[in-house]
Amino acid sequence: MIPILFVSDHLWAKENKLLILGDSLSAAYGISQAEGWVSLLQDMWKNESITVINAAISGETTDGALARLPRLLEQHQPSHVYVELGGNDGLQGHPLDKMQQNLAQIIQLSQKQGITVILQAMRIPPNYGKRYTDMFNQSYENLATEYDISVLPFFIEKIATDRNLMQKDGIHPNALAQPLIAQDMQTKLAEIIFTSRTINKQLE
Repeated sequence: MIPILFVSDHLWAKENKLLILGDSLSAAYGISQAEGWVSLLQDMWKNESITVINAAISGETTDGALARLPRLLEQHQPSHVYVELGGNDGLQGHPLDKMQQNLAQIIQLSQKQGITVILQAMRIPPNYGKRYTDMFNQSYENLATEYDISVLPFFIEKIATDRNLMQKDGIHPNALAQPLIAQDMQTKLAEIIFTSRTINKQLE
């Protein structure tokens, strides 16, 4: 029994893949790919048998990501999908019900394949009006509750207030901020990934 269990654990570990479905905040906008937090995260996990696939695209909206998702799932067959989307929808003033519907479909498509979804809460500037901003923020909590998934607090909330860690546009973190983001995301994502791995093993 011991050799069989060992092989099973080893194969499971090799198949543990995290797909990053995001926008410029995860696509290393304005810096090199190697400097971005996603690449740094993969380096941190090089001994953990976790493969990180960065499918983030600068300027991505929930419409675009939803259209790309079926092919990405077929190509990479991830065990986990980290969804960092909605910021561009909000900045472009897209209807929030449409954004939430797109995110819901992304979650549904992933869950139908047994993939664990991790939702990243996003934020937009307050100048869009309190009602729109509040509804935007609430969308993520609604989805997390409806689909019983983890939602992470906005991952650059503290960084965005430090000019030394932001690019000149005031929107994107610079290279100095990336290791801080990677360290924070390593802790938060690992807790979810390893918890779901334990649950999956118990169900086998």
